[in-house]
Amino acid sequence: MTQFAPRKGMNSAEIEETIEAIIAEATLEEKVGMMSGKGFFQAMARTGGVWGGEPYRAGGGIERLGVPALYFTDGPRGVARGSGDTGSTCFPCTMARGASWDRDLERRIGEVMGAEARAQGCTLSGAVCVNLLRHPGWGRAQETYGEDPFHLGELGASLAQGIQAHNVVATVKHYALNSIENARFKIDVRIDGRVLREVYLPHFKRILDAGCASVMSAYNKMNGEYCGQHRELLTDILRHEWGFDGFVHSDWMLGVYAPYGASAGLDVENPEPLQFGERLIEGVQQQQVEPGVIDTACRRILRIIYRFACAEDPLAEYTQDIVANDAHIAVAREAAEKSAVLLKNEGALPLDKGANVGVFGSLAAMVNTGDDGSSKVSPPYVTTALAGIASYLGEPDIPLSGDESDVAAAAEAAKGLDAAIVVVGTTAEHEGEFIPGDIGQSALMQPGAKIPEELKLMIAAMIESQAEKQGAGHNSGAMGAAGDRGGDREKLRLPDDQADLVKAIAEANPNTIVVIASGSAIICDWAGSCAAILQTFYSGMEGGTALARLLFGDVSPSGKLPFTVANDEGEYPFFDKNADVITYDLWHGYTKFERDGVTPQFPFGHGLSYASFAYRSVKAARHGDAILAQVSVTNTGTVAADEVVQFYISPPGKSIERQKKLLKGFERVAIAPGETVHVHVSVPTDDLRWYNEATGSWTLETGEYSVLAGGSSADLIAATLSL
Repeated sequence: MTQFAPRKGMNSAEIEETIEAIIAEATLEEKVGMMSGKGFFQAMARTGGVWGGEPYRAGGGIERLGVPALYFTDGPRGVARGSGDTGSTCFPCTMARGASWDRDLERRIGEVMGAEARAQGCTLSGAVCVNLLRHPGWGRAQETYGEDPFHLGELGASLAQGIQAHNVVATVKHYALNSIENARFKIDVRIDGRVLREVYLPHFKRILDAGCASVMSAYNKMNGEYCGQHRELLTDILRHEWGFDGFVHSDWMLGVYAPYGASAGLDVENPEPLQFGERLIEGVQQQQVEPGVIDTACRRILRIIYRFACAEDPLAEYTQDIVANDAHIAVAREAAEKSAVLLKNEGALPLDKGANVGVFGSLAAMVNTGDDGSSKVSPPYVTTALAGIASYLGEPDIPLSGDESDVAAAAEAAKGLDAAIVVVGTTAEHEGEFIPGDIGQSALMQPGAKIPEELKLMIAAMIESQAEKQGAGHNSGAMGAAGDRGGDREKLRLPDDQADLVKAIAEANPNTIVVIASGSAIICDWAGSCAAILQTFYSGMEGGTALARLLFGDVSPSGKLPFTVANDEGEYPFFDKNADVITYDLWHGYTKFERDGVTPQFPFGHGLSYASFAYRSVKAARHGDAILAQVSVTNTGTVAADEVVQFYISPPGKSIERQKKLLKGFERVAIAPGETVHVHVSVPTDDLRWYNEATGSWTLETGEYSVLAGGSSADLIAATLSL
C-alpha cells in the first residue's frame, strides 16, 4: 500500500496534511515502530561485523502505509559505506578541516558526502560532529573541528548545509558535553547553566539555526541524568529555547535507558528497540507514557522524512560511478593542502625541487587516515607520505630511508642529505573511538532489555568472528571486536621511539623537517632541534600527494591551529579518562591560557606561510544590532598565498568574570604578492551577551569593547568602541 508515499513537489501544506493522515491511520505499534532502528545486528552479522557494510534502517518507515524509513551512514571523514574499490572519498579528518578555517570548502565537502550517501542508499548522515575540544587527550578529537565554539559552529553549519543539499538529513552530534571518550557511557558532567549555554552549546544552536534537521544525543550524563533522556537538554533548551522542529535520535547502543526518554524528548532509539519497542508500548498502555508523546515524536520524524523526500534533487540520479570520482578526489586533495599547519620554519621550506631528500619514520609508509571506529572510511586507495613524495620526485620506487626500529642507522642515513623529512605522530592504536570488546554484550545488560534470542546469537557470532580476525592480524574496522581499542590518549607527546628518531636525525642533519600526523595537539618538546614542523593531521586519501606539493612549494601552507598547543600537559584543564564525575567550567583552550597568564608553545590560530602578511587599520563601529569590523591585510612576501584573518572581541568584563577575548569572526582570503585586501565581518551584538542564570536571560554588558584582528590569537591589533 503506497497511499501516503512522498511525492516530489509536495508543498508544506500537503506534507502536513499527509502527516496528520498517517498519524490518524497508524496503529500504536506502527507509530512506536517508527521510533527505533531495525535490523542492525542482523546486518552486522551478514557483513562480518563491518560498520557501514550495509545501509542501516535508523527510524521511520511504515510499509503498510507507504511511509519510507531513514537509512543511516556515519562520517565524518566521508561516507562510511562500501569497501575496496567501491569505497567512498576519504577526506582529511574533521580536525584537519578545522585547521583550514574554510567555510566554502567545508560546504563542498558536505555536498560530496551527501551525493555519495545517496549513491550508496543512505538518507541520514552522522558526519556533523562538533563536540568541543576541552582537552587534546580526548580520543575522538580528530572528529571535531577544534576548541572554539564560534569556529565549531561556522564549519559545522557549512558541512550540514552541504550534506542536506542532496536531500540527505544531517544529524549534529553528540548532544551534549561528550568530550571524554573512555568514560562516555558512565561519566556525569557537572555544569551550570551559564557555562552550558556560553561554551558547550552555542555551536549546536548555530548549526540547527542553519537548518540541520536532526540531533544525535550523547551517551554521558549531565548533572545526574543521561543526555538521551534529559528533559532540560531535549525539550527545555532544544525545543522551547531554540525552537528546533526536527527529530532527535540516540547514539548506538546504551544511548537510552528507559522508555521515559520519549517523554523527555528523544524521538528515535538506535540501533534496536531495546527501550522504544515493547517497553514503550507497555508504558503507553499502562498510562506511564502519554499517547500524545508518541504522536509528537512521529510528527517530528515524519516532517523531516517528507520535507527531504519531497524536495527536488540536484542530480537527476545518484549512481555508484559518482562515488570517489575524480572531481570528489580533487576536493579531498584541496582539503589536505589547505589544512596543513606550518608550525615552525627556519628557512628549511619550501624545498628545492632538485634537493636530495630522505624520508624517515614508519608512519611515512603507512596508510593512516585516522580512527578505525564508526568514522572509518574505506577509499579505493590512499596515497601515503612516502608514495606522494616519491611520485612527485618521479622516483616511484624510492625506499624509506630509515625508521624508529633502528635510530642509529636512520641518523647515519640522514647525514649528507639536503633535507631529512621525518613523519611521526599517532594512529588508531594511540587514539580514536573507544570500543569495548563486550559492547554487544553490554547492550544486552541494559535494565529491562528485551532482545530476541536469535539476536543474542548473532551478536555472539559477530564478536567471535572479530576475535578470530584479530587473532589472524586482520584490521577490518569492525564494531564489537573482542578486546578494547581506541580511546583517550595517555600522553600528549610523541611515542618515545618517534621522539628519539626526531632528535637523532636532527642532530645528524640541520635541515630536518618533521611532519606530524595526528588528530589533535602534540607537545613538541623536541621542537628546538629541527628546522621545520608541518602538522598535516590525518590527511585523507590524497594526503601524500598534498604533502609533496606543500613541501616543494607548489602551494603554500595556509592552515591555522584550531587548538592550543601547550608546553606541558598540566597547562590544560583537568582530564581523567576513567572519571565517574567531572566539572566543566568556563576555562579551556586559549581562554584558560590567557586567564592563567601562560604562553603556549603554539597559540590557537597559529600557522606560518611561505608568504608574509602585514595587518593595519582595524576599524569597528556599531550599526543597528551588529558590530561591523574590518582590517587591511597586505601580502609582503613573494608568493601568492591564503591567509586566515581572525577577529576577536574583548568585553569590559566588569559586571561578571568573562574570557579576555573570544573569536567572533574569520575569513580565509587569497592574496597575491604586494596586494592589499580589506576584510570585513559583521558580529551580532547578541553574540556578545553573557547568560544570567539567576534571571534565565542574556545580558549585553555596557562599556568599552576591544575589537582585535590578526593572523593568530597571539598576534593581533586592536580598535575600541563603546556599547
